[in-house]
Amino acid sequence: MPMYEYRCKSCGHEFEELVFGDQLPACPVCHGKETEKLLSRPCRYCEGGGFEGMGAPAPSGGGCAGCSGGNCSSCH
Repeated sequence: MPMYEYRCKSCGHEFEELVFGDQLPACPVCHGKETEKLLSRPCRYCEGGGFEGMGAPAPSGGGCAGCSGGNCSSCH
């Protein structure tokens, strides 16, 4: 049951939706049925705290709590 990001072709609203198969969801704002799937950025979990990528705040220091460069062995 993957989550996908979509954009409504009528009003431009971007939203996430849990989908099954190849169905295209209607826009939750204008209820338009013409939506397009967007290319999503991957999300990664850092042991030091939280997720990076999906709009969640990145750990302080620009990367994982264990380093300052954001590219260390504790990131998954």
